[in-house]
This record gives sequence, structure tokens and C-alpha cells, in this order.
Amino acid sequence: MDERAEDLELLPATRRALRHRLAVAQSAGRAPSVVAAVLRGGEVVWEGSRTCVEGHGPDGDVQFRIGSISKTFTAVLVMRLRDEGLLRLDDPLEDHLPGTGAGRVTVAQLLSHTGGLAAETPGPWWERTSGALRPGLADVLGDEPFKLTPGSRHHYSNPGYTLLGSLVEALRGKPWEEVLRAEVLEPLGLDRTSGSPRAPHAGGWAVHPWADVMMPEPLEDLGLMAPAGQLWSTTRDLARFADFLLRGDDRVLSAESVREMRRPAAPPEPGFADLGYALGLQLTAHGERRLVGHSGSLPGFVAGLWLSEADDLAAVVLANCTSGLPASAVAVDLVAIVADAEPRFPQPWRPFAEADRVPLELCGPWYWGTTAHLVRLIADGSLELAPVAAMGRTARFRAEPDGSWTGLSGYYAGETLRAVRREDGSVSHLDLASFVFTREPYDAQAPVPGGVDPQGWRGIG
Repeated sequence: MDERAEDLELLPATRRALRHRLAVAQSAGRAPSVVAAVLRGGEVVWEGSRTCVEGHGPDGDVQFRIGSISKTFTAVLVMRLRDEGLLRLDDPLEDHLPGTGAGRVTVAQLLSHTGGLAAETPGPWWERTSGALRPGLADVLGDEPFKLTPGSRHHYSNPGYTLLGSLVEALRGKPWEEVLRAEVLEPLGLDRTSGSPRAPHAGGWAVHPWADVMMPEPLEDLGLMAPAGQLWSTTRDLARFADFLLRGDDRVLSAESVREMRRPAAPPEPGFADLGYALGLQLTAHGERRLVGHSGSLPGFVAGLWLSEADDLAAVVLANCTSGLPASAVAVDLVAIVADAEPRFPQPWRPFAEADRVPLELCGPWYWGTTAHLVRLIADGSLELAPVAAMGRTARFRAEPDGSWTGLSGYYAGETLRAVRREDGSVSHLDLASFVFTREPYDAQAPVPGGVDPQGWRGIG
């Protein structure tokens, strides 16, 4: 067995812990069936299922309805339109989809649920009724589509993702599902993900809250609401999709674009314990571990897909019950079980590949006032600026052709770092967002804002 395969294979104790967590979830949640998968290092390293019918447990090829995880697929399509230059995220919807009555909301606000739109559609419960009851966007939005001022706060909106699906259709000139299949599902090999169920698939069930009996839930085509929750999928397909959300795939979206999707875009909704919303992705935590993904539910089904970038881990949980089994919480637990029991092996250290381009004159200690920082060159060619003490602002910077550096993370994201040189070509100081970093604390030879006392450092006496 090669070293990578050995690192990916789970220990027996870890596999048992995963099986036990799934068994407890199915029993306590009273789910007819539940199926799960764990992805590590881009490979499915564990699959499991539990069922109330002995010997008939689902496997990773059985379809379940995934509800609002469909929104993440829709968000990927919108990001593709952005990357092609067909729209900008700060564009008002009206620029591309006129006449909706909600046109002042921006594309980014729709993606992050900050557009102020209603949480649900007017009329009967859309998840349990035919999409034929809502044939047009006016039926989805109603007479008063806005409940809050756009941009004022996070407020989850299912109609908002119907608008995004209609935006995709308007710019592509094709139905949402057809675009999704051609641009995402087929390139990623997700041939068991579809708008309608394909055998083998699970049936959706409602379990009585106070008795161990159940009844089937209706299966409805959601029509215009499809981009918010229509899709069916499997744990194996969703594991591949999770890997894409971690690494990107240039046939669909670049690594940088999926990284942008994972960044926080909206604070949490007041009263909720999660960490807010990104662009088509939810944010949550398990202790100190930060995760990104999405929950999903439709009558008869619950779903959860969660990934930890730091651990290179993802988990998918699908069940066929309307309520009871917290699929998202179980998926987060599966990630934590593996991450805590078998921490990720770091990549082997390797030196910077282009030794003749190493900006050593920028590396080492620098001082912002009296606060000591270190600048390090990372093997990928980026610079890291970090405080020597535990507290302070850490950021990565990307080299630019003109010799400057652009902030990629933290407080300095998007800011420009420049090395200011003396007449002899040596570096005098670093300029970053109006801050001057010098080689000595308050270096009198550098243009420190406010100047430096001419008597220099001294004691009390």
C-alpha cells in the first residue's frame, strides 16, 4: 500500500465510531433509513447505512431528495455566469431579469440571503404542493416580495433562489435543469443527480411524532421553485460535489471561485446558532472547527453536506423522514469523529521552487510601531505577515507583476503591500494600508507617521 492510500484508510476504531453515530441517529431519529459517506483527501473512505427493514439498507447509489442543497448547485451556475463576464455580483437583478418587482436586489444579496425577500411563497405550502400553482414569478413573489430592506440583514429566502434560477434561464436561454446538467452534473460525473427521481431511490415518509407509525409524503414537482430545492442525489454524487467545493474544477469553477463561495458573506440570522451564510453555502462550527456546507429538507427527506477545509474532510448524510433525524448535525459529527481520531497528515515541506526569485530582503522581522511582526515566504510564492505575539493580524499576500503584493486574507484582504526603496535600491520600509513597517521599532530613518522623537529611546531617569 502506498503512503497516500495508507494515510486515507480509516482505522477500525474510527470506522466503528462512524457506524455507531449513524446507528444512534437512525434509532433516535426514528428514520426509515439513513445513508452516509465520508470523504478524505478527495476519496470516499467510509460509507454506511441503517434501515428499519433488515437486509435492505440503502447504499451510496440510492437517490434521496436533497432539498436546499439544490441551492448550492444553483449558486455554482450563477458564479459561472459571473466568471464569464455575463454579470457582476453587485448588479441589480433588474439589469438581467426585468419586471419581477424585486429588481433592486443584487445578485450577491440573493446568493447570500440578504435581499430582504420573504422566506416563503404566498399561498399554500410550496414544498407539499404542485409547482403548477405557481406558474409565474408573480405567483412566487406575491404582491409584497420584500419583508426587510435589501442588504440590512440575513433572512433566508426560498423565493430568492427561484429568482436566481430564472436569472440563469434568462442568460442561458435554456431551462435551469438543462443548464445544470450540461455545465455542472456532466463535467463532474454526477450522473445520479437529477430533478426527478431515478431508480433506485428512497420513498419519503412522515413519522408520527408520538407513535411509531408512518405515512408516505406526496412527491411534487416544484416548478419554478426547483432551483431552491428540487434535486435528488446520492451520497457518492454529493461526496464528489463536496470535493469540487473544496478544490474547484476548471471545467466548472476555478479553485479561487469556489474559495470565494466559501467566504462569509452575511452574518448569522438573529436567534440562530450558526455562523451565517456565504455565497450559496451555510457556515457552522463544531467546537473550534469551522465548516461550510448546506442542509436540506423537503417533506419526506432530510439531508446534510458539510466539509472542513482545514481537515480536508467532508461528510454527507441523507435520510427519508420529514423530521426527527438531524442530518446536518450528524454529518458535522462524522467529520469531527474522523478529524479528532485521525488528524490530517501535513504535506511534506518543500523549499520554494524558484530560488532566484526569493525576495529575502522582505523576509524576517518588521515592526509596526512597537509591535513585532514576521514576514515569511511560503513555498507557493505568497508572503505571510504575522505578529510575533499571539494577538494581532495575520495575512497572506500574492505577488503582482509590478513588484507589489495584494492581500488575500484577514484584515488586509485586498490591500496593497509595497516595499519602499532608498536611492541605493535597499528597502527602507514596507507600506501597507497607510501603515509603515520598519526594521527597527520606530526607525528614525524611515517616514514613520507623526515622526520619531529626536532623543530616541531612553529610560525614566
